[in-house]
Amino acid sequence: MHVNYDLNKIKFATDEATFARAVGLYESGKVMEVETLGGYYSAVVQGTESYRASVSARNYKQGHCTCYLGQKDTLCKHMIALALHAVMDGKPLNDEDKQLDHKVEYSKRREALSDEELMLAKISITAAMKHIKSYRGPSRTWFANQDSLREGCNMFSAIVSDLPVNKQSAEILVKLLLRLDRKLRIGGVDDSNGIVGGFMTQVVEMLEEYARIDPDCINAFKSLIGIGITCFQWEEPLIRIWDEKTAAEYNEKISQK
Repeated sequence: MHVNYDLNKIKFATDEATFARAVGLYESGKVMEVETLGGYYSAVVQGTESYRASVSARNYKQGHCTCYLGQKDTLCKHMIALALHAVMDGKPLNDEDKQLDHKVEYSKRREALSDEELMLAKISITAAMKHIKSYRGPSRTWFANQDSLREGCNMFSAIVSDLPVNKQSAEILVKLLLRLDRKLRIGGVDDSNGIVGGFMTQVVEMLEEYARIDPDCINAFKSLIGIGITCFQWEEPLIRIWDEKTAAEYNEKISQK
């Protein structure tokens, strides 16, 4: 049966602890009696007890497990382990497959994005932004909402880490930060776990590194001047860099007169 997700999709939406436990279950052969029926995978997954888990071939988040979390409609390690089996078809995972690293890191690229690359980056950012959802529901669905925020931010991490270090990319990142800030301030996003804010902090730190590598990137920070109240004053380090640049340019002009 064909599945509509891959290993990266599972990684993006899963926290490190749950993914590691699911990998452990999968690799130790605890996903047993796997069956397919009506677009779903079903299996017995051996945890502290034997649990019956199922996941959809279209969306592994759609399913059920008889464990404590599964009965509360929360995506659990047993469902993730079964989804891994569906994606890998029982084949072993290599070290890269098991690596769950969503840190924001600047790339070694410096060249400008082509028109196609720029378009794809914007499309990817828009797709990831759909996961940064507002939350006004009952407490039992809060964890699913936080999983959505995590998935979106992990997608963002992969996108921005692939951008070349230049002013063009810096402008993309500044606009992304402003969009996320608006989501947090007036978009109804519950970031009490700090998932979105943590990602934004990493992007600000990366932009500071951009400025060190290529000073032309600092010009992208000008749009932050006078933007008003932000959710946690994330823009202050970037505005300070802009102010220092303009002050240095002014002093240089004065010294040349």
